[in-house]
Amino acid sequence: MARRLTRVLLGTALVAGTLSLQGCGYNEFQKLDEQTNAGWAEVLNQYQRRADLIPNIVATVKGEANFEQETLSKVIEARSRATSIQATPALVNDPEAFKKFQAAQGELTGALSRLMVVSEQYPNLKANAAFQDLRVQLEGTENRITVARNRYIKDVQAYNVLARSFPTNLTAMVFSYKTKPSFTVANEAAISAPPSVNFDAPKPASK
Repeated sequence: MARRLTRVLLGTALVAGTLSLQGCGYNEFQKLDEQTNAGWAEVLNQYQRRADLIPNIVATVKGEANFEQETLSKVIEARSRATSIQATPALVNDPEAFKKFQAAQGELTGALSRLMVVSEQYPNLKANAAFQDLRVQLEGTENRITVARNRYIKDVQAYNVLARSFPTNLTAMVFSYKTKPSFTVANEAAISAPPSVNFDAPKPASK
């Protein structure tokens, strides 16, 4: 009889505990945490795809005589800085590291944008099928990056709302679910804005 009563009490406690966890948002935290991690992995995947394209783009551009070396060097340097940051899953919980990661990727976006703009003044590059194919691949990858980033931003927003709202914010405090940093789209847009480049040949000075 005592054993049966103990089992009943344990079962009741287990059910009560399960309902309590569900009511306080614990399961939702688990779901959204996994969702943000998956979204982050996809963002990294697209950034890596872009990084893998750059060596071929640089090699093709180097074949063009008298190409603007400063522009090319900035792309190489920006890629080196971006890929030197170890983008671990833990990075999404470190605001300072996340900020540095975003800044590096934004710098690379800006350098690539300038490279594409400058390449327009070289007829041989515009007629180069391999370069144009790489350009199309880069544009497609930039679009995928935008889509992946936007999804990640929405996932983080949902997670952070849960972490800040009552009563789930109490669950966040108990289980150390801290808010996650996200991309600041406006700031990166300013970094990556294409420069204004004038390709008109300088006019000779009038005598």
